Amino acid sequence: MARTFSYCRVSTVDQTTDNQVAEIEAAGFAVDPKRVVTETVSGFTCARERAGFAKLMDRLEADDVLIVSKLDRLGRNAMDVRATVEALAVAGVRVHCLALGGVDLTSSAGKLTMGVINAVAEFERDLIVERTQAGLKRAKAAGAVLGRRASLDTAQQEAVRQRRAAGDSLGVLAKAYGVSRAAIQRVERRASTGA
Repeated sequence: MARTFSYCRVSTVDQTTDNQVAEIEAAGFAVDPKRVVTETVSGFTCARERAGFAKLMDRLEADDVLIVSKLDRLGRNAMDVRATVEALAVAGVRVHCLALGGVDLTSSAGKLTMGVINAVAEFERDLIVERTQAGLKRAKAAGAVLGRRASLDTAQQEAVRQRRAAGDSLGVLAKAYGVSRAAIQRVERRASTGA
């Protein structure tokens, strides 16, 4: 038999989930108080990283119904919401969002809504990539050296190259300079490629 759960979240301790619980009741959903999951956690935290939501996911079974007042209760952004709804759909859980007219996000109409959300998520991802690339390009143009700082300075790198040519092992050099063997190998690679 299908059970109904509700998930209500607020971001700070001075807020309360009472309004969300009241909205769900006013929409005609009778949720047993034992199945009302409330928590105070930042909206910047992924749904699966929230303790209360993780416990709720463990309790939900196929044919159960999960009610939320707003879509943002389910995730920190469109990508997180999409992943959460997809995980619930795979588990056979129907998800109703009151802010979207109570539509079941796993139904045909809900899938259409999720399609729009997916498009927004993809758009968000593309914007993030574009902004990141533009920022890297600006930083390079301004003369910034990108990537991790070298573990050995120029003089040390030259000494490593000379000692390697003289036959010192990777392990001996790594220990002498307090770096990993991989760091010594990077110095050699840079020397052979001229980078």
